[in-house]
Amino acid sequence: LGFITLAFGLTGAASALGLMYFTMAKDYPMIISGKPFFALPAFIPVTFELTVLFATLATVIGMLTFFFKFPDNSHPLHDTDYMKSISLDKYGLCIEAADDIFNEAEVKEFLISLGAYETSTVYQEEKRFIDAFSPKFLGFLTVVFILVSGGTYFTLNKLLFMPPFTWMMRQDRVNAQSASTFYADGYGMRNPVAGTVARGFLPYEYKGQKEQPLNPVTNPLLPTKQVLELGQKKFLTYCSPCHGNYAEGDSRLRGQFPKPPSLHSQKVRDWADGNIYHVIMTGQNVMPSYSSQITNNEAWAIITYVRALQKAKNATLDEIQQVKKEVSVNGTK
Repeated sequence: LGFITLAFGLTGAASALGLMYFTMAKDYPMIISGKPFFALPAFIPVTFELTVLFATLATVIGMLTFFFKFPDNSHPLHDTDYMKSISLDKYGLCIEAADDIFNEAEVKEFLISLGAYETSTVYQEEKRFIDAFSPKFLGFLTVVFILVSGGTYFTLNKLLFMPPFTWMMRQDRVNAQSASTFYADGYGMRNPVAGTVARGFLPYEYKGQKEQPLNPVTNPLLPTKQVLELGQKKFLTYCSPCHGNYAEGDSRLRGQFPKPPSLHSQKVRDWADGNIYHVIMTGQNVMPSYSSQITNNEAWAIITYVRALQKAKNATLDEIQQVKKEVSVNGTK
């Protein structure tokens, strides 16, 4: 048993060191805090754990398998009246006839003297060995090989291509940009039915109209901190490349596109929120529509953030004084 423990303990240590060596020094060489690729002191804990794990498991499994002969499904006591009795409400004593001086009559007399309720003799069946090269056994292996190979080939190459196993690859659907035999015009990709609206979606009623609407829609969002943070994030992502980080029209794409006007102009400040929303949804001049990139709420959040930028750059003296007064009262910045 000690040799088994030693062999598997050394195997665990070698496995741990080998895995960490090839991982850290070969496949993914990384310098961590100036340590060498093969930092042995750092690998000792894992090596110790695998050594103990392999040795412990091998000791228990080896003891049960090689010494106790478990599981022993061919033990002569199986399926005997003795085993059926002691597995319910009795206990028994079994003496094996492995000794050369074993005497069956003396053993029975000894057990009866102890007050045995019943004694019986159990004989172990003689082990039978099959010649692996006998024609009968080779024929059996040939038949098994043919059946397993033929069944596997038929299942993987024929059966899975028959109904109903074809439901995954022969679906009632149309691939993108492919023709369809279901519709008369042969087009597989269909346009939405005119006049229909997707569930949970309210379309923009002035979509496609180049002129500003006479009755622009109203901003449904309140200028909360969460809305302003969302608007700042989306503005810096989609708007700032052309309009600048502070909406002053100082494009970061100089020379690539015409410089856009400042959003701090009197015209834009006098616009209603719905007018800016209309430009975002439909586009204006060289500016395309952003309706496919951002949602309605994100567009309104951008407008709310633009209003905050406009107020910060065009605040009146009274508003500045009011802010200073609130700061001095609250004691906050």
